[in-house]
Amino acid sequence: MDKIFVAVVCGPTASGKTALAVDLALKFGGEIVSADSMQIYKGMDIASAKPTEEEKKGVPHHIMDFLEPTEAFSVADYVTMAREVIADIHARGKLPVICGGTGLYINSLIDNIEFDDTGSDPGFRAEMNAIAAEKGNGHLLGMLAKVDPECAAQLHENNLKRIIRALEVYHISGKTMSEQKAASRLNPSPYEPCMMMIDHPREVLYERIDSRVDAMLGAGLIEEAREFFTHNDYVTASQAIGYKELRPYIDGELSLEECVETLKRETRRYAKRQLTWFKKDSRIEHISAPKDVKYDKILKNAENLLKKYSFFIKDVL
Repeated sequence: MDKIFVAVVCGPTASGKTALAVDLALKFGGEIVSADSMQIYKGMDIASAKPTEEEKKGVPHHIMDFLEPTEAFSVADYVTMAREVIADIHARGKLPVICGGTGLYINSLIDNIEFDDTGSDPGFRAEMNAIAAEKGNGHLLGMLAKVDPECAAQLHENNLKRIIRALEVYHISGKTMSEQKAASRLNPSPYEPCMMMIDHPREVLYERIDSRVDAMLGAGLIEEAREFFTHNDYVTASQAIGYKELRPYIDGELSLEECVETLKRETRRYAKRQLTWFKKDSRIEHISAPKDVKYDKILKNAENLLKKYSFFIKDVL
């Protein structure tokens, strides 16, 4: 089977990957396939940094803004949907440009991960939820780290659902999620990826994050969060960075300044975890972006990376 060529623009939040992906799509006749676990939800536009219509520049975007916050959406669901979208884009002679910061989505898609069919144990889940309520999510994450350190390193303690699922899989099957994932990598991928990320110095990235947070607040993040919590209190969506940090201010428990500082700190921590994930993947080309670099140079370097795959994209060069 001929592999489908895909461009992948990944990296941490506030690194500029959305703008780069859109410009590459314009240059090479592509469409965007989002790989962001929060941009799937309707609403939440500011918190999840969805591109505006102006920022999309007329480029079609897929797997974005279609799910109610009440609805569950697993990694397996994402992979199934993304495969269909990519096949359709390719069939129309367009270039699929995968863009996002959810590394688990990207790797599961590109590496053709087969998801476990391990059943569930409601009693075990109830027991784990009780432990989390008594001792905190971090305690469960520590339990997972003892049996599956690789999986635990990829999860935040707020992601209780996935922590419990990983423990449940080990409890039922005796095999860790990491072991199952490693075995599934033996399956050949249907894609030929050109993967890239903009590589800012850490201090520059953190400055960009602080500026991003300030811009989000100016765009109405507090009002968006207040509206969200008025109608929703769903575990997954309410954990989006930008909402949970502002909750104490909305509830009158902390000052705005305290919550904004927490938001900036947590966003930096999230970016650090994203960097840790992506830097483990040797396939990703790092586009150097020192402090004073012009965006045009970043774009040109990205275009040159794609042109190395001219055999796959000759029709749009």
